[in-house]
Amino acid sequence: MEQKPAEGRRPGRAGRPPRELAGEVDARILDAACRLFFERGLGGVSMDDIASLASAGKPTIYARFPNKEALFTAVMMRNVEAKIAQFRAFSPSGNSIGERLEDMGRALLGWVMVGDTVGLLRLAIGEARRFPDLAGRVSRMARERGLEVVAPLLAEVARTDELGPVAAFAPERLSATANLFLDFILSPLLIRALLGEKLDVLRAEIEPHVARSVAFFLAGCRQGTGERPAVRS
Repeated sequence: MEQKPAEGRRPGRAGRPPRELAGEVDARILDAACRLFFERGLGGVSMDDIASLASAGKPTIYARFPNKEALFTAVMMRNVEAKIAQFRAFSPSGNSIGERLEDMGRALLGWVMVGDTVGLLRLAIGEARRFPDLAGRVSRMARERGLEVVAPLLAEVARTDELGPVAAFAPERLSATANLFLDFILSPLLIRALLGEKLDVLRAEIEPHVARSVAFFLAGCRQGTGERPAVRS
């Protein structure tokens, strides 16, 4: 006689844990790796150390991250994705395109110039000799993700102002224009932070730095139309 499954139980098979549990395991691994990388650097951390702190087996870690380089990249990109999520919900304010771009610039620097982000970037640079492709790959991935958010915002800002017809904001040029915007806004202060200057000192410079950078950026965009700048007599 065929036996029926016991009441209250459904027939099934063992398999992967539910998605929410798998996500919790991933978070534990990344949290443990991030803490240990900050404390010891990549070279001073083993997969055994990470497994112990994360309360996860090494096979579980290797199934997700084949090596420490991949694990560090995942730690860094989780940080980037958190910043991207903040920026996706951001809507620049201001009465002119200059004011709205300045608002964007202040927000970008406010989210980037913090200890965890700068610390991870310093780690990537510090490990460049051991992992020569690491810093470049992390930087490239972070910039690509940033452009996915910044370029549409620039296009939206341009559509609401007199810059709509300017060539720099045409769809085929928007990616290059967004790259320049990021360079003008982020690079000067971020490089100084990576070289060890104190973040609280640099954060105090954000307001005047953004105002100068946006003015220069807009002047370059307008000059690209072929119009001659006004000459004062």
